[in-house]
Amino acid sequence: MNLAIIAQLVQILKDAPELGAIEVRRGLFGRWSSIRVTKVGHGTNAAGGAGAGGPHVVVAQAPGGALVAGTATAAPAGAAPAKGQLVDIKSPMVGTFYSAPEPGAGPYVKVGSRVAAGQVVCIIEAMKIMNEIEAEVAGLVREVCVENAQPVEFGQPLFRVDPHA
Repeated sequence: MNLAIIAQLVQILKDAPELGAIEVRRGLFGRWSSIRVTKVGHGTNAAGGAGAGGPHVVVAQAPGGALVAGTATAAPAGAAPAKGQLVDIKSPMVGTFYSAPEPGAGPYVKVGSRVAAGQVVCIIEAMKIMNEIEAEVAGLVREVCVENAQPVEFGQPLFRVDPHA
């Protein structure tokens, strides 16, 4: 990644104290694959996952205002996650939630399962089409918010994940 671009990202963080981190991922052939901006106090997925796609840079702003480039630090292992530290995986559509790929099969994830960014966590059926829903963040599933075969609304939390576990 070009150092001038990183310097611009650092300057954006200095100028906007409400921003917590900017994550830039580059895909094949140097094309931008994604840019994620998070607010102060919201988690970032700095460690990446199995389907991370390629090299990426995370520039984060510590609570004291100092800028940190690299990976985010994890919370102490023994600490229980606060409700605000959990990240919701929300339904991107209206449909019917299914926790398993087929009837009688085990669920994709359950409480205590470790998920990677991009990992399939459930299926939502909408208009007779089965849509695989992927985790947006890596971490430990702390809560499953929906029962199997239950209707879900757009934006409804499906899972709560602790990205620091």
